[in-house]
Amino acid sequence: MFYFGIEHEVAFLNQEGKFADFTHTKFADFAQIVEKLPIYPNDYPQLRVGDAGIKKKRWYIEGFERFADSDQPIDCLAKGIEIRTTIHTDIQGAVNELSESFRLLQELAVSFGYTPVLASFNPYKTAFEPQPPLNDFEIKQLQAYPDEQTANIYMVSYGPDLNISVADMSTEKLIDIGQKLTYYSPYIVPFTYSSPFYNGSLWEGLSVRTFIRTGKRSATLVFVEKPEQLIPSIPSLTKVARIPAEIGRIEFKAFDSCDDFNIYAALLALLKGLILDETLQGRLTVPDAALHQLSAREGFDNEEIFANATKILQASEVALNDDPDVKLLTPLKIMLEQRKSKSHELIEKFHKLGSIEEVLRQTY
Repeated sequence: MFYFGIEHEVAFLNQEGKFADFTHTKFADFAQIVEKLPIYPNDYPQLRVGDAGIKKKRWYIEGFERFADSDQPIDCLAKGIEIRTTIHTDIQGAVNELSESFRLLQELAVSFGYTPVLASFNPYKTAFEPQPPLNDFEIKQLQAYPDEQTANIYMVSYGPDLNISVADMSTEKLIDIGQKLTYYSPYIVPFTYSSPFYNGSLWEGLSVRTFIRTGKRSATLVFVEKPEQLIPSIPSLTKVARIPAEIGRIEFKAFDSCDDFNIYAALLALLKGLILDETLQGRLTVPDAALHQLSAREGFDNEEIFANATKILQASEVALNDDPDVKLLTPLKIMLEQRKSKSHELIEKFHKLGSIEEVLRQTY
């Protein structure tokens, strides 16, 4: 039995039509939107609320928490709003819930003057530098968690976590799958490339998010039950589950964001096929940063990336065999055939419109 969930980060343009990021958006600006969204009591205990209490709903504000001299946050610098689905036994159920949650968010956001837009990397800010600078307490906290030291990246990048788990999978097998997905990540991430903007203009490739992020941050994260099951690595491949519902979860983190949620259905089917497949032998604990950077620049125009993506898609299709989810792979086959991603469309529109904001307005 497979289980599926999706986490999707949403970026916005504000009332003035500017990209709404931490430089001129307050926590309260997004909080007024989240406050009006419904709460579903049956979602718990499968959704984690967290210490700060920010994650009370299916929607929550994604950001960087600030502290004075204790574990009590005093502020949160806002980046956007994340939507997370509950756990589903079928892919379409997760995608349908995400679509409905996005519809509710969009309606409310617009009423407050905010327009959801597709972004996988902040088109204007190249890095996040906390203001005021981090204090001693915050520095000490971050040093205890190596992955948290890359806040300069995650505050300017947006992307989904595609979550998948299999009932009764052993920890050894779970880690093996995490290493497998980490190895094959540079070949499958081009299906989602949607970050061709950087520092106010066009970047020289297709995914600045992948170029900057993957290698410093995880491609895959697997949640184990006990600390002794962890494998030490930077970035982390393994993490101790924070709630029972997380035990055994495989979280694929390297994709760019998609504004067509059917692509997430296709990608979950691809990951499901890769879990079932026994022919692909590549394994890595830490993502290959150089290969991700090559992939980020060239995507499927690179023959090695294209050939491996073709091989992986075929292996997944064969492994799914007569599973009805095999039909969900169709959009990926079309993309491979055309060697195109969302970035190609965004670049083309930018050449016509000459404005990043105008291009972003045409997403979703």
